[in-house]
Amino acid sequence: MFSNLDWVIVSIYIAGIVAIGLFYSRKKESSDEYFLASRNTGWFVIGAALFASNIGSEHLVGLAGTGANSGLPTVQFEILASLILLILGWFFVPYYLASKISTTPEFLEKRFSPFARYYLSIISIFAYVITKIAVTVMAGGIVFETLMGIDFWVGALIIILLTGVYTILGGLKAVVYTETIQTFVLIFGSIVVLYFGLNELGGWNNMVEIAPIDFMSVWRPSDHPEFPWTGIIFGAPILGIWYWCTDQNIVQRVLSAKNIHEARRGTIFAGFLKITPLFLFVMPGIIAYCLNQQGVLQLENSDQALPVLVQTLLPSGLRGLVAAGLLAALMSSLASVFNSSSTLVTLDIYKKFKPDSSEKELVFVGQVSTAFLVVLGLLSIQLIEGGFFGGTLFIKIQAIQGLISPPIAAVFLLGIFNKRVNNQGALASLGVGFVLGMMRFFLLIFEPQDGTILHLLVSINFLHYAAYLFLVCTVVLIGVSYLTPPPNESQTKGLTYDPSQNKTKKSIEEETQDKTDKILSGLVVLAVVAVWVIFR
Repeated sequence: MFSNLDWVIVSIYIAGIVAIGLFYSRKKESSDEYFLASRNTGWFVIGAALFASNIGSEHLVGLAGTGANSGLPTVQFEILASLILLILGWFFVPYYLASKISTTPEFLEKRFSPFARYYLSIISIFAYVITKIAVTVMAGGIVFETLMGIDFWVGALIIILLTGVYTILGGLKAVVYTETIQTFVLIFGSIVVLYFGLNELGGWNNMVEIAPIDFMSVWRPSDHPEFPWTGIIFGAPILGIWYWCTDQNIVQRVLSAKNIHEARRGTIFAGFLKITPLFLFVMPGIIAYCLNQQGVLQLENSDQALPVLVQTLLPSGLRGLVAAGLLAALMSSLASVFNSSSTLVTLDIYKKFKPDSSEKELVFVGQVSTAFLVVLGLLSIQLIEGGFFGGTLFIKIQAIQGLISPPIAAVFLLGIFNKRVNNQGALASLGVGFVLGMMRFFLLIFEPQDGTILHLLVSINFLHYAAYLFLVCTVVLIGVSYLTPPPNESQTKGLTYDPSQNKTKKSIEEETQDKTDKILSGLVVLAVVAVWVIFR
């Protein structure tokens, strides 16, 4: 159990993070400053914030839990993220920054229509409540109960309130700077757990010998119930495009960049960081499985792998430091989604209905909406706790995201790279995707009878379903667009890919920056390929 020293370390850490957050909460007079950190963020902070806002406690607990349950295949989502972050930096960021948008739904309004903007805003808020706030609080509850021995609701609510204070007061600047600090606390804590775990097992070779033979491979057969290689290749990238390239929670970090080069380099830095979960977050789960087999520790369920590992192996003091890392993940994830969701509510919904709102009024609405969305997230925990969307926490997240991501990914990708697709096609694609996605969502909850067509629909692997749904949405988008008049020039100029834009003369400094970024991006690609080959 926690010692007095552990509690002191955790208390100092929490007080320090809240103090830093409050420091950056001073004088937030404008909505641009509050929601986008005055668009003056550098690449290092952007990259760290991208990593930290993604790796929340639900990822830490979920990745380790899935690692203890099935080994390395779950890391494919992290590895693919490295490549998709490059897509964000090279292909999406130029259009986002050139259009001066504050939110990704605003981009859809400029490219298509206000309805497309409302659709993405509402779907994104729904996703934040279900897959972010609720799941993060649930994961935090597992950490508190298993590692720290305090009641789920008491511990989770304390962290929510503390995180909410500096997020509500400080906006994005408070979030990204605290996330930068939390990134390194998180990485250090994970390295400590990995070291002590391997040491207890007797080294890497012993882990490989004890674990099932397929645990150390990132690839699974096409009929695997959770991670078929076909789903990883054709389905997982769709979830990735939606999450990393169109989700406000992520894209808001690059929208705060000083310029396109800082934004792009931030995505490259984050791409390198996304290689680390293989060793820092999934491997501890495999170690926990092996130690459970040896009787060194006991797991009641896979999602307890990380907190039980920390509680069993680490000495007093280090246990508190690693717990601080877990709290860092929880707080950074919550702070990130709090700020992003309030941005959507304020700028994409409230301001559209009250365009003459003052800057102070918009900031106030953002603060109030944050508190309201927290309550909704807490009420949604029961839905996540059920077995509707898969076994481990990480699978639950991916399964839900697989239902909402295909139509959004299709509309963004084709909207940028095909000038001919229009508003009618986008609305038809979003409508079809919504109906088919929500149909499966409710069928998973109400569990249709075996042997029926509806049961067959929900029995399809979630990654395969995402690939099928993306294909349907793409066909609908192209078909309807080409059967209706083309979009106006105002809906495509500066918002879609134009080869002539690449012919614009650049300064020597810009050319050097582009060359450096291309080399660094190539190294990220090589690192991903190396992982696929080594752990094939």
